[in-house]
Amino acid sequence: MDNSYLLILAILVGCLVSMVPVYLSLFLAGTVGLVFMVGIDPQIVIEVLYRSMDKFALVVVMFFILCGNIMTTGSIVAKLIKTANVLVGFLPGGLSMAGVLACGFFGAISGSTVATMVAIGGFMIPALIKHGYDEKFSIGIMTTAPVLGIVIPPSISMILYSMVTNDQLEALFLTGFIPGVLIMVAMCLYAYVVCRKMGMERHNKPTLAEVLAVFRESFWALMLPVLIFGGIYSGLFTANEAAVVACFYAFFVEIVIHKDMKLKDIKGVMLSSAITSASLLIIVAGASVFGEYLTFEQIPGKIAAVVVENIGSPWVFLLAVNILLLIIGMFMDIISATLILTPIFLPLLGKFGIDTMHFGLIMTINLGIGYCTPPLGVSLYISGAVVNRDIIYVTRAVMPFIIVQILILLILTFWADLVLFLPRLVYG
Repeated sequence: MDNSYLLILAILVGCLVSMVPVYLSLFLAGTVGLVFMVGIDPQIVIEVLYRSMDKFALVVVMFFILCGNIMTTGSIVAKLIKTANVLVGFLPGGLSMAGVLACGFFGAISGSTVATMVAIGGFMIPALIKHGYDEKFSIGIMTTAPVLGIVIPPSISMILYSMVTNDQLEALFLTGFIPGVLIMVAMCLYAYVVCRKMGMERHNKPTLAEVLAVFRESFWALMLPVLIFGGIYSGLFTANEAAVVACFYAFFVEIVIHKDMKLKDIKGVMLSSAITSASLLIIVAGASVFGEYLTFEQIPGKIAAVVVENIGSPWVFLLAVNILLLIIGMFMDIISATLILTPIFLPLLGKFGIDTMHFGLIMTINLGIGYCTPPLGVSLYISGAVVNRDIIYVTRAVMPFIIVQILILLILTFWADLVLFLPRLVYG
């Protein structure tokens, strides 16, 4: 390995170990590499920063962030939870299953794991404990279920992935439906078995009238994912335009129909969304500078050549990638990891005959699990703050559910046809 590569790697790792923010670590390592190793004009770095943020896909991400904040401020979240509870709440562990389903519903609108964790997990963990559920079980299931926020479309990480690979975004979104359902079913079955062994009491099954009443109350909330996906796949609007439509619809429902959001609340929602979006743009900019260094040095191609020489089987390659991504997810956020790793892995996919959309789904789930793994798993810290527990306690609580998700991940890794079934059915 070239000594210059080792130096840049040392700068990057040293910054990360020193608790320098990830975006700044990537920016510093990339800038040193471009200016001092490659020898380009520093002005180019400024141009890279500008070009990295001047992309339409990022506007789409910002609107989905705004949509998630609207729902959190209003009552859409509460209505989604109420709907999920009436569907499965009467089963052993039904309230925990309702939390999982609610994460799926919310993920089908927001596209963000962190937003799902804050909106659903922050509400459901205290509710589960209050209703007699074991604290570790409650923390575990509601810390890991929000991974559905980036698996079930629309997914912010998939938008960024398509930005790099140029895959059709609508088709890429379709890869997340079946995996999302599998994760929900697996987690609900695990909750059912555990809660039945614990002897959790069952509630009376709701009557048809009660179910209809809840659906009537939640109608406008449930229509939001229908509007998004119905509009996209009917051709009424594109996946990019869907984010804007979703925001307008959410604002209209909360202010005019539900009346749970006042006009004075709009400023706070916009400000919160702007701060989150700015944080995202900073990460994208830092990652893009480092990515530019990798491109100049042709590192992705060199890595591809080494890997192909030493790994002959696509199955072995995918298994190795899963292990690597799970480790990387412990230390790097999904946005930075997607932007940095995708160009590195992309040349390898064609050599092993792996579909880029299948790989995008694998990468999304792997890095999504990273939200729940120490030392930098954001969801762990959010859960710990909710119940006032340290990260070690929360980490132990999530381990059984992470194992369930990894088992589903392995199925999806080696059964590509299952992941690609819907994209092939719709787009051929």
